[in-house]
Formats: sequence, structure tokens, C-alpha cells
Amino acid sequence: MSQANVAGQLPAKGMNPIVIIGALFFIFGFVTWLNALLIPYLEIACELTKFQSFFVTFAFYIAYLVMAPISTRVLNAFGFKNGMAVGLIVMAVGALLFIPAAMTRTYELFLLGLFIMGSGLAILQTASNPYITIVGPAESAAQRISIMGICNKVAGGAAPIILGLFLKLENADKLKSEVANMSAADRSSALDSMALEVIPPYLGIIVVLLALAFWVFKSGLPEIDTDEEDAEVAASNSGKTSVFNFPHVILGVLTMFLYVGVEVIAGDSIISYGSSQGIPLTTAQFFTTGTMIAMVVGYIVGIICIPKYIKQENALRVCAVLGIAFSLGAIFTHGYVSVAFIALLGFANSLIFPAIWPLTLAGIGRFTKAASSLLVMGIAGGAVLPLIYGALADTWDPQSAYWILIPCYLFILYFGVAGHNLGRKSKEIRF
Repeated sequence: MSQANVAGQLPAKGMNPIVIIGALFFIFGFVTWLNALLIPYLEIACELTKFQSFFVTFAFYIAYLVMAPISTRVLNAFGFKNGMAVGLIVMAVGALLFIPAAMTRTYELFLLGLFIMGSGLAILQTASNPYITIVGPAESAAQRISIMGICNKVAGGAAPIILGLFLKLENADKLKSEVANMSAADRSSALDSMALEVIPPYLGIIVVLLALAFWVFKSGLPEIDTDEEDAEVAASNSGKTSVFNFPHVILGVLTMFLYVGVEVIAGDSIISYGSSQGIPLTTAQFFTTGTMIAMVVGYIVGIICIPKYIKQENALRVCAVLGIAFSLGAIFTHGYVSVAFIALLGFANSLIFPAIWPLTLAGIGRFTKAASSLLVMGIAGGAVLPLIYGALADTWDPQSAYWILIPCYLFILYFGVAGHNLGRKSKEIRF
């Protein structure tokens, strides 16, 4: 991608493109991390096992796998700006399904709504992540994504707390302990009332999504040409016919799959895990916020240090090692200390996602859209790995199930050490 081409467009619009993308990342975080409280809440309201409750994350994140190829076609047809507006409208449709789902207490409708919301997010992610990656110098791409990450995680930290204001969590804790002794009619009535409490916050989400879609559609967000290559990249890619000719891209997609899986486990399981450690939901509702705060701290470190003091690939390596250490800490301690280690995984995870994008997109030129689509498909790791965690939590226990994190972080470490350079002629990061 020619940096001059993009840079030449931005001054006329000032910081407006960055503000718009920042707003989109805020919405990503808010909608995504609502799931952390939905999992234990729907587990009670819809009478689910741990395994069944983690279909919340499966339905949401599997949409990235299904929709990523379609997302590329949407962006080719509508462009980046209008494609983003389409994604927001799709998300609003998904949120709308929460109303009949709550009124009938039908878990499958909740899951369909989550899938459609994830589909809209797939379109937004396919556009926004490569956009912010190539909108400036390659060596500081992780820094820019870290800024976007702060928008994302501030929203993610606020989401369970705001949702918790609408859901009567004190009653949920009480109902969880009393439901087994209720008559069938009383249990059904109590659970129906509980399910209806999700309607007001999701009505608010629909309004916000539609308003943001209108703002994006009317904005002056400039288009970018991801098919253009500078002379050096074009020469390096001569003879390449497919994105699959780049081994480091395939490894990057697998790294994304594993990374999103461990990030979602850390953020979405922590409330349920805290509850399993005997901590009330009224207290546990704040645990995801702790994970998000840890991530924001990590992003701030990235903004300050990358690339001035540390290269983005080195930051990825450090974060992978911390992920292993904190996972072991969570497994071998108990109570609030164990929960704190899960929250600290937010810090370990913070600079992995910002580094995966530039390291994977380095030197692929005209194949950027295809590689971005594959990376978005890799986000489906947030569907698969949490579901495996939920199955292990039922089979073993919620704490022992965290062993699934260790091999994931080991592979992420490999990508940071060697995998991102596999098959590349030049070690310099160029788009």
C-alpha cells in the first residue's frame, strides 16, 4: 500500500477518520463484552449447563468465520465507509431479536440475535482493522491499534456494569439458589420475569447503532486503495497468485484464532468463574471490568513504548510469556487471587492483537483484503475455544479448564519469535 496515497487524503479531513474508527472500536467493545454478563445471566434464566451457556460466545464469534468472505464482497460493493454503515445496521437487526427472545425465553432466538450481531461486527472488523493498520507508518501500526484498543476496552469494561444496572443481579443470585425448590409454575414465572429485563438495554443499543450508522454514512471518511503496491512490494510479490502463497499469513490467522479464543475466555468466563468460586454475581459483575482495565493499561504501555522502546514483535513475545505465567497463577491459586490472575490476562493479551495485524499483513500488497478477510475469520477462535472451556468446566471444574490457555499462548509465542518471518524475503515490515 502506498503510504503517500493514504496520507495525502487524511489532512483534508483532519482527525475525523480516526475519531470515526475510534467510535466503531468503542461499539465493538461494548457489544462484545456484554456477553460476559449474558453468559451467567442466561445460564440462570434459560436453565443451561456451563457448556450450553458458552454457546453465547459460539454464536457470536462463529459469525466471523461464516461472514468474513461475505464481508469482503460487501466492502468491494459498498466501499469502506458505506460498508461500515451496513455492518452497524446488521448489528441493530440482531439486537432487535433480543426482544422476542426475552418475551418467549427462547435461548435459540438469543443465539440467532447474537449471530446476526456478530455478522455485522465481521463486516466492521474487516474494514476497520486494515484501515487503521495501513493509515500510517508500518512500524507504528501496533501503536495506532493500541489507541483503538483503549476505545474498545473502555467500552468493554463499562458494558457489564451498565447492563448490570438493568438486570436485577441480587434477585438473580437469590433465584439461582431457590429455583430448584420452586414449583414448575413459580419457576417459569420467575425466570420469564428475569429474561424480560434484557429488553430495555438492548432497545438502547438498537438506537445507538442506527444513529452511528447514519453518522458514518454522512461522514467524510476517505476510501483507501488496498490493491495498490509500491515498487519494492510489487517486485517481492511477483509470481504470487494467492494469499496462501504467504506462509506467515496462514500462521498469523492461526495465531489470531488462538489469541481471540484466550482473550474471550479471560473476559467472558471471569464472571462465571468468580461465581463458581463462591463470589456473588453482584460482586462478580465487576470482574470483566478488571480485565478490561488491565488491557487498557497494556495499551497505554504500547502507545508509549512502540516502536520507540520496543518493537511490536517483541511486545507480542513478552505478552505471550506473561499469558503463560498468569494462566498458571490462576490455576494454582484460589478465590479472589485466582480471579485476579484471570483479570491480569487482560494485560498479557493487550498487545497481541495490535501486533498480529501488522506482522501478518507485512509485505503482501494487493493481497491485503484477502488476508484481512482470513484474519477476521480467525476471530472465530472466540467461538470455539470458550465452548471447549465450557465443556472442560463441566467435565473437570471451571478452574482446571484454564489449562486450555497454555498451549495457545505457546503458539502465540512461536509466531512472535519465528512464525511471522516464515517465507518472507525481507524482515522489514512493509505493507
